[in-house]
Amino acid sequence: MRKLAIAALLACAAAPAAAQPADPWQPQPFVEIEHPEWSRDAVLYQINTRQFTPEGTFAAAQKELPRLKELGVDILWLMPIHPIGEKNRKGTLGSPYSVRDYYAVNPEFGTEQDLRNFIDAAHAQGFHVILDLVANHTAWDNALASEHPDWYEKTWDGHFRPTPWWDWSDIIDLDWSKPGVREHVGKAMEYWVREFGVDGYRADVAGYVPIDFWETMRARLDAIRPVFMLGEVQQTVHHRAAFDATYAWDWHHTGKRIAKGEADATGLFGYYAENESLWPREAMRLTYIENHDSNAWEGTIYENYGDGLEAMTALAFTGEGLPLVHNGMEACNAHRLAFFEKDPIDWSQREGCDYGDLLKDLIAFRTANPALANGQWGAVMQQVVNDRPQQLFGWVRQKNGNKVVGLFNLSDTPVEARLADGLAAGTYREFRDGDAVTIAAGDTVSLPAWGFRLLSTGGER
Repeated sequence: MRKLAIAALLACAAAPAAAQPADPWQPQPFVEIEHPEWSRDAVLYQINTRQFTPEGTFAAAQKELPRLKELGVDILWLMPIHPIGEKNRKGTLGSPYSVRDYYAVNPEFGTEQDLRNFIDAAHAQGFHVILDLVANHTAWDNALASEHPDWYEKTWDGHFRPTPWWDWSDIIDLDWSKPGVREHVGKAMEYWVREFGVDGYRADVAGYVPIDFWETMRARLDAIRPVFMLGEVQQTVHHRAAFDATYAWDWHHTGKRIAKGEADATGLFGYYAENESLWPREAMRLTYIENHDSNAWEGTIYENYGDGLEAMTALAFTGEGLPLVHNGMEACNAHRLAFFEKDPIDWSQREGCDYGDLLKDLIAFRTANPALANGQWGAVMQQVVNDRPQQLFGWVRQKNGNKVVGLFNLSDTPVEARLADGLAAGTYREFRDGDAVTIAAGDTVSLPAWGFRLLSTGGER
């Protein structure tokens, strides 16, 4: 034993030392992936195929692509496209997140060819398409449950187990310690990218799946084609080598609290302080007003934001963050869409819907101002300090000669606030009407209840 120990020590001594950076104090990059160029100033649009059209099909959704092009969105996120489990199904049609087969298309939505046609048509019109991937769990009657029961987590007494603590009784959790699980789901991800031209994924409950799987798959997918990955998780580590974008739950919930009078404008300080000091510059954080979950379980945009809707939307689209339009928002949808039933969006709500015009104009404003781009391409928000911080939330974003000023009265009473310094000083064009406006250091600005102003200069793209 002693000879073995001595031999081991000699081997260690002879082994080359691990490579050290030339300058140990030089900052090292954290993010290892590259965002696809087409995500630079992209806006996401979420499609719930079942509810998006009266027909609830890919073919019907394809006919709406020109309208979405006019709106100005870029990346289309399709909710899960796969067949839905029947065992322990919730409601009549079940949840799209109860997947019965990762390699098939839900016949409720059409055929594989219909999906191909949708993706091809979207690409032809300049969109990119990502699919909702449900990796954490499957339906009870997914064939894997009978063919590979050892691939699933079990209860204390040996039965299949839904995700702990949630009421997701229609699904059972996969065991991610099993290589077979990783291969089956991973090859399915590659299949849709390679064979259908899918441009990436939105990963459902991404934090419940080991991060090394996501990092492995990002590299494998990028080897096929550059992809965009959105993870339903709020952790910085997921940006290192897996996801371009993750959820900003804290922003969403804080915004609703402010709109309901449960917090004032300073409630956002903590979020933006952490965003700047903790999160990598490359991180795109989904500052969403509404998605399928919030609409179904938390309330409509009007229930959640009331009179503060337009101001919070303007902040979501111009502050640091990745904006999302959930289908129906642009039509002023005031209905909680049923999750387990057919409940098509009432598009007649578009008549007289000024909010839809606001979304379109905000997207155009983002495109025209490169300082508002996503991730590292855009500019950092600098706080516009003023003497009414409980009401007036202000910032400047400036890069390459392009300067944008955002002023938001996040309260239900008018505000007059004096600017503390010259950060916002300059001559600009007003959002929408294009009027020239000049701000000087120390000026007082006035905004009505829930009012906002966006001011911008020119600049290089």
